[in-house]
Amino acid sequence: MDHRDICFIGGDRRIAYMAQILLREGCRVLCYGTWKPASENDSPQEQKFLPSRKLPAKEAGTASSLKEALDGAGTIICGIPFEKGGFLNCEGRLQIPIAEFQRRLRKKQKVFGGILPEEFRRHCEERSIDCHDFMKDEPLTLFNAVATAEGAILEALSHKDTLLHQSRCLILGFGRCGSLIADRLGGLRAEVFVTTGNPAELALAETKGYQTFPLAELAKHVSRFDYIFNTIPACYLGENCLPQVRQDSLIIDIASGKTGVDYELAKDLSLHALFCPGLPGKYAAKSCAERLVKYVLDNIP
Repeated sequence: MDHRDICFIGGDRRIAYMAQILLREGCRVLCYGTWKPASENDSPQEQKFLPSRKLPAKEAGTASSLKEALDGAGTIICGIPFEKGGFLNCEGRLQIPIAEFQRRLRKKQKVFGGILPEEFRRHCEERSIDCHDFMKDEPLTLFNAVATAEGAILEALSHKDTLLHQSRCLILGFGRCGSLIADRLGGLRAEVFVTTGNPAELALAETKGYQTFPLAELAKHVSRFDYIFNTIPACYLGENCLPQVRQDSLIIDIASGKTGVDYELAKDLSLHALFCPGLPGKYAAKSCAERLVKYVLDNIP
């Protein structure tokens, strides 16, 4: 089994760029249900390809079935996140149940993906299939947070006709993404506030010069802000707080699972709340792909 025989299944534009880079590295590449990066000559409709579409020989090949994709592969690269609702994270109408995917895997294959379910990891370990989770690697996680922070700011600039300069911005949470968003907003000379339920994070934000208040006081302060960036995967922007949010405020929610905001209530209140998943793939696909490829090459023979 040659681990430089690589198949890509699903994923966003990061995964598609990885396929191109690995081709240049001399790997043999087959794709199933993933993206084709846009070229200068592509129309928007040509930026995706379906599993049956044949690509030029100089590009990655396209498998017509999951069986064809997996049979000749030593390495399988899936999306970030790996799964959505029990199916592999694929584009378009293609649905591959996790159970079917793992049933077709073979001993000694290597599987890469982001946020691998623990049950899937255990299944692979029992069958001597090597799993690598992109989001368990600290350097990759930090780089992903940088791309997420820059993407969140681009979303803010794209959906509100005001400057971030001298605006009042609130960040919920001060982990990797929250701290990086704060840093970028500070560089744009925004007035940055941080709230979190973690006393250590709150103290760290204060040492960096940001204005802070405890998360328990969110409803008391939330009306003060032009932009609200949520990084906490829990619904603190719900019935206690949303009625106090100003009509001209913009909420950018990057927390996983669409759990950070009561979106039905926000709609009823005519508030502008955006759920923004997959920002690295949307805004920094090529840069992220280069880092992901390095991780893959470091972990295959």
